[in-house]
Amino acid sequence: MQSILDKTKQIKLVIFDVDGVLTDGSIIIGDDGEEYKAFHSRDGHGMRLLQFTGVEIGIITGRTSKVVEHRINSLGINHLYQGQQIKLPAFEDLIDRLGLKPEQCAYVGDDWVDLSVMSRVGLAIAVQDADAIVKKHAHWITPSKGGKGAAREVCELIMEGQGNLQDQIERHF
Repeated sequence: MQSILDKTKQIKLVIFDVDGVLTDGSIIIGDDGEEYKAFHSRDGHGMRLLQFTGVEIGIITGRTSKVVEHRINSLGINHLYQGQQIKLPAFEDLIDRLGLKPEQCAYVGDDWVDLSVMSRVGLAIAVQDADAIVKKHAHWITPSKGGKGAAREVCELIMEGQGNLQDQIERHF
């Protein structure tokens, strides 16, 4: 675990996939064609706390959905790439715009489409219920499943490794 915490020290950007990471992977489509997704509130709070510490958050997702845009906007996340069936170009654009190196980034994924980015970042993370091949290529696997608190665990891991988790906890007393 110490080697994982050591990897977190250089992280300046955490990138999350959506379906299967920020959600449980279910895609609900109503009769009206609208797409619905369920997000875990603690994941969102963790993402806000992580941003408060100065770590940027990005989203790269293969699908395009208004509900994702609403959720990301409500969390104050400025880096959203939707409709990215091939995620590497979005990753390269994002780190170029932020002036970061790949090793300063963490990526959280669950399926094969995430492997191209996971193989380039300093900290590759898979959620507990990720595909077995994805788990094999991860530096760390979350204790929780996607959409069930995994993103919060990632945020807390980064804050712990960077030495500011306790400060964030104390802000709530």
